[in-house]
Amino acid sequence: MLKQIISSACLVLLLAAGAVQADEAKVKQAVEAAIGEKVEGVRKTNVLGLYELRIGGDILYADEKANYLITGNIIDLKTRQNLTQERLSKLSAIKFSDLPLDLAVKTVKGDGKRVFATFEDPNCGYCKKLAKDMAGMNNVTIYTFLLPILSQDSAVKSRAVWCAADRAKAWSDLMVNGTAPAAGTCEAPIEKVLALAQKYNIRGTPTIFLSSGERIPGAVPVAQLEQKLAQIK
Repeated sequence: MLKQIISSACLVLLLAAGAVQADEAKVKQAVEAAIGEKVEGVRKTNVLGLYELRIGGDILYADEKANYLITGNIIDLKTRQNLTQERLSKLSAIKFSDLPLDLAVKTVKGDGKRVFATFEDPNCGYCKKLAKDMAGMNNVTIYTFLLPILSQDSAVKSRAVWCAADRAKAWSDLMVNGTAPAAGTCEAPIEKVLALAQKYNIRGTPTIFLSSGERIPGAVPVAQLEQKLAQIK
């Protein structure tokens, strides 16, 4: 009898899973037909029966009949969690060991045990704010990939930093103190970093990657960054 109950329960679960997959396929097909873009993935959420749609690196939502397409973040008011951002962070995580760290400016403070990487443009105001905020951090190793996407001057400054005798100091002087290094004439890996940013779908600066692979888009308060680092085992 017990085996029959278990078998029946498993059958019900399989049928339910099949129904969900069928619904997801219908939503995917309907949305693609409506907007003319490829939907990279569909998943039913636990919020209001909405379906999560992954399109071009973004998350959108649709109702079960695909009559409405919803943009924006879903916030859990009880926990204050941004469910959309948490999902995006999970989907956009990388394998940190795959990063070509030899293409980055390496800055070590204290014992350097806590490691993370950033992609930054030297003319990015948010990057400068992040650099000033991170100046007070200790016991970290920061790998900064110079990503000149804002202007030609960004490329000039990136090359100057890379060609400096002390890259970490040149970067800090530029971003924290506003002192630009002398023009550089060496071979800088600018094209390689641009290709890397495209590979990882980095759309803006700063973008932070923790050693766990988690992606943090934008300049976050240092207290939040410290909290994230503390959570990494």
